[in-house]
Amino acid sequence: MKQEQDEVALFISYLKNERGYSEKTLLAYQTDLLKAKSFWHDNGGFNGWTLVTTRDIEVYLQYLANQSLARSSQIRKLSALRSFFNFLARRQIVKIDPTQTISLKKKDKPLPEFFYSEEMQRVLTSLNKSDQLSKRNLALFRLLYATGIRVSEVSEMKIDQIDFSMDTILIHGKGNKDRYVVFDKDTARALATYLNDVRSDMLGNESDQNFVFLNNRGQKLSARGIEYIMQKVFNAAGISGKVHPHELRHSFATAMLKNGADLRTVQELLGHSNLSTTQIYTHVTMAHLQDEYEKYFNKKRKEDK
Repeated sequence: MKQEQDEVALFISYLKNERGYSEKTLLAYQTDLLKAKSFWHDNGGFNGWTLVTTRDIEVYLQYLANQSLARSSQIRKLSALRSFFNFLARRQIVKIDPTQTISLKKKDKPLPEFFYSEEMQRVLTSLNKSDQLSKRNLALFRLLYATGIRVSEVSEMKIDQIDFSMDTILIHGKGNKDRYVVFDKDTARALATYLNDVRSDMLGNESDQNFVFLNNRGQKLSARGIEYIMQKVFNAAGISGKVHPHELRHSFATAMLKNGADLRTVQELLGHSNLSTTQIYTHVTMAHLQDEYEKYFNKKRKEDK
């Protein structure tokens, strides 16, 4: 018993003194390790950390899964065991790390939510008004939908990034990676109307930092502010439920692929580092095609009966 406690204590001391972990983190590691030990003790005996096998850990993980424990908690508990046994192996306290071949099955990623073109048209039509905020919002949501740029990118966008002669925008993306995106004529008109007729009035007496989109106090429109505006605008247009600007990015990518664009082009426009990130949208378009097939093919068969 003393030896096993010494092993845990040695590990916690290492995390504290060599890794500089906080007291809260140290307690979490210790708690996770002792809960695993308690499980093994109650289910067939625990004969010390050096005798824990890969099968023991698999049984413990299965127990956690059966308890409907949140996946993040399962990952954290496995991480604690992995760190602990890696520490013991490097110090030759155990000969083989029993966690080295263990991995949690990846959870299937949900398909991205997106808006159909009819839904977007309903929203954009609802913004065809003469007031300043409607003109700003029309330019904002046309731009997000037509380019697929991130909400943070549109929040930080400055006027000199826009080239109306080429209908392009130089985007300063994640990881300091620049890319160009293209926008259509309808977006160009909405954007020009906002910049020429609205923005200077919204700026008021504020010093001009050249950010494209401003709030009603003349300051840069934040990403959180865009989320708030989108929720109000889309709900008012009859799009129910929670919405988020990232769904406009998904909508852009889905529409591009659905209409025949190749993955590399969409990858470049979205600013994805890896093509695999863009490939998720092929599943979205395939799911849509399958839904349409089931709807209309089965309808045709029923009519023929």
